[in-house]
Amino acid sequence: MVRFQHLIFDLDGTLVDTRADLTTAANCMLERFGLPAQSVEQVEAHIGHGPRVLVERILGPAHAHLAVEGFAVFMDSYARHVVDQSVVYPGITRVLATAQARGAVLSVLTNKPQAASRALLSGLGLLPFFGVVVGGDTLPQPKPDPIGVWHVQRLSAVPLDRTVLIGDSSIDIHTGRAAGIPTCGVSWGFDARGLTQAAPDFMVDSAEELLAVLEG
Repeated sequence: MVRFQHLIFDLDGTLVDTRADLTTAANCMLERFGLPAQSVEQVEAHIGHGPRVLVERILGPAHAHLAVEGFAVFMDSYARHVVDQSVVYPGITRVLATAQARGAVLSVLTNKPQAASRALLSGLGLLPFFGVVVGGDTLPQPKPDPIGVWHVQRLSAVPLDRTVLIGDSSIDIHTGRAAGIPTCGVSWGFDARGLTQAAPDFMVDSAEELLAVLEG
């Protein structure tokens, strides 16, 4: 990589389309409580802040008392279906392979729990690309707190000005900005409107465009 030496990737909506499997887990939880199932689009609107928030938002204020049990049911279901329908976005594997071959350090920073993140990456053959995977439960604070960026930066030993955070949501852009690093938004994820409003330093519509940004 010419422009950046350390690439920090978000996971859901950036590397992998996980909407279908997250919806399966959400509807398993809702079925347990006798509540109506939700569509992929409804569940997608709540993705980004980690599974606890996802469960709370899906249940809504009227069923907030079910959140603790709901989270347990959701995570149990998701663990059994983490790669049933999830797919790597087109061209992403080539981006990762090219970056790795050119000496870039690759990390994942996500609000998905670390164990589920590693299981997803492993099941889709992506885990070998990443030296560090930081989940929403790895450190005291998840994104948009910048602690995750600083943590992986220390492990990579790459200066912050040669590091970029790549994600699909406003959460990712706010995280990168708080950490003092450049950000790159990908338009194919779950939060296109929020992403545009957050105004990342770079914006791409395809894996080919992403590779061009990374290469400078």
